[in-house]
Amino acid sequence: MAISERVLRYLGSNRNIAGSCLALLGLVAHFLGLAGAFWPVVVVALYGVGALLAPPDRVRLTISHAEVETRALRADLDGLLRRIGGRFPGDVHAAVDALAEVLRGVLDRAEQLTSSPDQLHVVSQTIRRYLPASLEAYANLPRGYALTRRGGRERSAHEELLAQLALLDAQLRKVAEAIHRGDEQALRDQGRFLRDKFGGSELDLS
Repeated sequence: MAISERVLRYLGSNRNIAGSCLALLGLVAHFLGLAGAFWPVVVVALYGVGALLAPPDRVRLTISHAEVETRALRADLDGLLRRIGGRFPGDVHAAVDALAEVLRGVLDRAEQLTSSPDQLHVVSQTIRRYLPASLEAYANLPRGYALTRRGGRERSAHEELLAQLALLDAQLRKVAEAIHRGDEQALRDQGRFLRDKFGGSELDLS
């Protein structure tokens, strides 16, 4: 593990938090004139006591199926974005970046996403099939050909790609909305439970 990772992990640990709290009490005692001339020693000692007496952080080694699935999808998405490089016009890159942002937001809700096979299928197929296929077909065309309308076609290849990206974006936003509706429903359910148990609440979404 890199040193920076160890430092960050320790900064968020129970030992550092407990030690810092006691050290802060030592500083307060100093400003109140209770710690005397040796207040730095008192502060350090209190930090050490807090760090030693704090309960150790809980170890979490198990990884849920949802995390495994979404981690693989996130890796595939990152790999796809790296591969496309500078092959496409700016408006295509902008559309792909917007689509990737929606995908990442959905993948962050691992448990909710994997609990719905239909939504998971849309996300998985978008990352592993639909989006790569559209981009690949466009990338294999000469740039001048892709930008030009030919014959009686209503769209150039460039316009067709943007239309496909817009369709994918719209569908994935529906997935994201469904996930957020689930979160809102969970909040409403929790509100009903709390009102039944403890009475009224100012946070009333009904």
